Amino acid sequence: MVGMLRVNQVKVKEEHTRQDLCKKTADMLRIPVQELRSLSIVRQSVDARKKPEIFYSYTVDVELPETVEDKVLRKNKGRFQISKADTVKYRFPEAGENRMEHPPVIVGMGPAGLFCAYYLALHGYKPVLLDRGKCVEERQRDVESFWETGVLNPASNVQFGEGGAGAFSDGKLNTLVKDKDGRNREVLETFVKLGAKESICYEAKPHIGTDVLCSVVRNMRQEILALGGQVRFESQLTELHILDGRVAGAVVNGEEFLPCSELVLAVGHSARDTFQMLYEKKVPMDAKAFAVGLRVEHPQSMMNKAQYGREEAGVLGAASYKVTAKTSKGRGVYSFCMCPGGYVVNASSEPGRTAVNGMSYSGRGGRNANSAIIVSVTPEDFGSNHPLAGVEFQKRLEERAYELGKGRIPVQRYGTFKRAVEELAGRETSTAETGKIESDGLKEADPEIAKEQSAGRKGADYPEGDSMPHSEIRPQCKGSFHWADVSKILPQECNEAFVEGMAVFGRQIRGFDREDALLSGVESRTSSPLRILRDESLQSEIRGLYPCGEGAGYAGGITSAAMDGLRVAEAIAKRFAPETIQS
Repeated sequence: MVGMLRVNQVKVKEEHTRQDLCKKTADMLRIPVQELRSLSIVRQSVDARKKPEIFYSYTVDVELPETVEDKVLRKNKGRFQISKADTVKYRFPEAGENRMEHPPVIVGMGPAGLFCAYYLALHGYKPVLLDRGKCVEERQRDVESFWETGVLNPASNVQFGEGGAGAFSDGKLNTLVKDKDGRNREVLETFVKLGAKESICYEAKPHIGTDVLCSVVRNMRQEILALGGQVRFESQLTELHILDGRVAGAVVNGEEFLPCSELVLAVGHSARDTFQMLYEKKVPMDAKAFAVGLRVEHPQSMMNKAQYGREEAGVLGAASYKVTAKTSKGRGVYSFCMCPGGYVVNASSEPGRTAVNGMSYSGRGGRNANSAIIVSVTPEDFGSNHPLAGVEFQKRLEERAYELGKGRIPVQRYGTFKRAVEELAGRETSTAETGKIESDGLKEADPEIAKEQSAGRKGADYPEGDSMPHSEIRPQCKGSFHWADVSKILPQECNEAFVEGMAVFGRQIRGFDREDALLSGVESRTSSPLRILRDESLQSEIRGLYPCGEGAGYAGGITSAAMDGLRVAEAIAKRFAPETIQS
């Protein structure tokens, strides 16, 4: 007989082997290492409390002979680090008995839609998957072309297409969603099965990187097709047919009628035209709070120093951070989508409007760290309780960003931004207070900056008197940027909260509020500005309609959206038998 124990807080040095981990675990259990039948890692995190001395802290599950397990439990009674392993194994539900005349239709190929379709396909439901954008291979080319030329394809960009908005991000896979049913682990294991590294299943802050995520997405699509599903690109849901209070069909691209009785809405947070159509169809929805702000860039070496006590990260990988504050007026200010060694990207999806996001490759090797510093906003800020008021609020911000940036990413140094905000608030600032950086222009620009200037693209239009040559921080963008007065994008109340939050963060991480930190705008697509209402069966008041994922207001990132897609697949499976579907 073999038993399984869980051991917490197994600390080993930064440079260690698996043998070192087994030896430390055995020492904690007070047994010879030879009695460990197996060891599997449940969780790995970094312990930097005694920096620059860094440790890894593990939670592991070990197999022991049953007699040894009993002995170890008696010997270590009362020690919280050692207990019986309690692992939840995910189980897809048994199929229901109702008849489904047509295959389920899933609209949107972000993580929610893909996971919903994948698990329905695995269990014989042959779903039809629609996306207005293109397959990830073609989408990558369109996005790169937009960043190079500034010519936007409104249907194939950072927001729309196979993989959703998360395909051009850092690919973070951590979530705060409680996981009593094992969906989180199932999602991570599915990513590994489709090409991600195994360590995402146990890292405290797992990430996959945009390059690897795009490959995983492609593999998932191929699996759905192999299992009998249909995948249709450049196929936008333009109308929903409703008969007697339930879904009767969908119109694709304004002309093709697709009969269906079960339709999953996993359209993502930027499908504004779809939201408008649903509102006109009287699908119940509410405006909800979300957050807006600006991307902030710092040297990655500065973050490594703050987190690890040294500028070079080594095997630990580029350091990340998370900061939060509550302002004197009660607004929340916090970091969002932090990208170690990452890029600020032009994430626009509509002509005449500019939105930014952050993106990292799997190696996180860029010179800058960036994150969105965002401020909470509510329907009170939108000026209306209309369900689409938050969408209109986003549009106004993005139009200002577009105008200020002349169609490019508007960029400003934090010191200049802060003074503009404080002056508008009626406070006087001085050079002594702010540590203003004096500059003699671009006489000593380094070769990389000179190259950018001569290329006529990124960095070609520096502001008069800018201190770029004397600062170690240069914009690291995907897409051209333009120096602008970023303080004119957000409402003054948000700007003041932003500055107050930055001061707090500067006390938490030395240099966070430094004068030459770079700001880019606008970060407006942090989450959906509305919620499409659903009940305990995960259906709308319109029966057969399943609002799902981040766009519908039920998730906040890749993993939580994938988990929600899985939940909706379960809800459909519990009601219907797959063998009744007629293709």
